[in-house]
Amino acid sequence: MSKRAKIAAGGVAVGLLLLIWLPWWAAFLIVLGVPTAAYLALDPGQRRRLRRVSRRELGR
Repeated sequence: MSKRAKIAAGGVAVGLLLLIWLPWWAAFLIVLGVPTAAYLALDPGQRRRLRRVSRRELGR
């Protein structure tokens, strides 16, 4: 199993646990809020690099 697949499986497991323990809207806010906060914490150069890598992986 690749590193990305392990991270994705862990994210799904955490998301399911949050849905069980919290109301759906709170779990939804956490699932969207954590990656958004992490992205906004990057400086502009890191954001550009992340967008460039993401586009390259998509084949653009």
